[in-house]
Amino acid sequence: MPPADRTRGEPAPSRDRVPTTMQRMRAWRGPALLSFGFRPFFLIGGAYAATVVLVWLLVLTGAMASPGDWPPLAWHAHELVFGFVPAVVAGFLLTAVPNWTGRLPVVGWPLLGLVAVWLAGRLAVAAAGLLPGALVAALATAFPVTLAVFLGREILAGRNWRNLPVLGAVILLGIAQALFHAELLQGGAPVRGDRLGIAITVFLITLIGGRIVPSFTTNWLKRREPGALPVPFNRFDAFVVAGGALGLLLWAVLPMAPGPTRAAGLILVAGGALQLVRQARWQPWRTGPEALVWVLHLAYGFVPLGFLLSGAGVLRADFGLEMAGLHAWAAGAIGLMTLAVMTRATRGHTGHALTAPPATVAVYLAVALAALLRIAAALAPGWSVPLLTLAGIGWCAGFLGFVLLYGPMLIRPRA
Repeated sequence: MPPADRTRGEPAPSRDRVPTTMQRMRAWRGPALLSFGFRPFFLIGGAYAATVVLVWLLVLTGAMASPGDWPPLAWHAHELVFGFVPAVVAGFLLTAVPNWTGRLPVVGWPLLGLVAVWLAGRLAVAAAGLLPGALVAALATAFPVTLAVFLGREILAGRNWRNLPVLGAVILLGIAQALFHAELLQGGAPVRGDRLGIAITVFLITLIGGRIVPSFTTNWLKRREPGALPVPFNRFDAFVVAGGALGLLLWAVLPMAPGPTRAAGLILVAGGALQLVRQARWQPWRTGPEALVWVLHLAYGFVPLGFLLSGAGVLRADFGLEMAGLHAWAAGAIGLMTLAVMTRATRGHTGHALTAPPATVAVYLAVALAALLRIAAALAPGWSVPLLTLAGIGWCAGFLGFVLLYGPMLIRPRA
């Protein structure tokens, strides 16, 4: 979680580690962009999210060919799930780890090197067809491997065992990407790798988002409104997260099964219902006055929606419902939650007030609307072309808006 909002119960940095962190930060005399992990990765992540969907719209309309020689849908899925998402995850975790362990994993030139590894993967995918497929796979998967090494070193050195599941999820994300490439190299559609990547990211949202959403809500309510506070993470939450992980795993492996299974559909529907109960305990209806808080609840709301739609699609063998569920997770939960976290962390760590100005609210609404339109396109195939176009425009507007509004904060020293 972002250091600006430490959750009660998180271990305080040990005194023997703080000087190392501060010395490394003070020793850096280069660009502010390389002074903390969230700065470069949030900037390139937001810009790339808009770029990928803009290119996808141009490909759909026939205005340009898909980069590389991959099928257009494979390129689109890979670069969002394994390009955009890992960049934001890296920015978040490289910033959160000091809060968890009292250590700073990477700043300055090593941070630039990590960014270069990410960029190499994007260039390799764009040059697919000109490079051997195995080389493209190696360059593309090098980033999650390198990120896992950095994070693992810090978590293990800080003895921060409670966050080992986060490290495990990063490793699994790299495995999902490797599976994606293996399916492509074998001449098949990379459905299993794509689904597994989405499932792992949604799991991270239920795990980490399930801690920061009630925590940030509690912090805001304590300052603004009297009354009961959101229920903190407890055994019920752990049960819901574990049940959700099972449902996501079953959803990810469904393409390998001979057909939809009733048990998987029921588990997904039950998981969605439990996620709704879990979120209701966080009192989202009380966060209306502050967009920086309610957007977290709105983004998390797409998690149970994805479970319910996917479960209904499996039970009814309805491809449209399944695709609606997939995009509730991909465009809604992942897209809006990453945007919410990027804006909040950027404001907090660059010395700006933790409140969302009207322009930021417009950015949130653009991506939320894009997610709803993308879900609608799956449910109403007859209107898919205009709905997809409008959804793409909304997505691009939202993430481009983030770059324009928050880019200057990310490249300048703390206010």
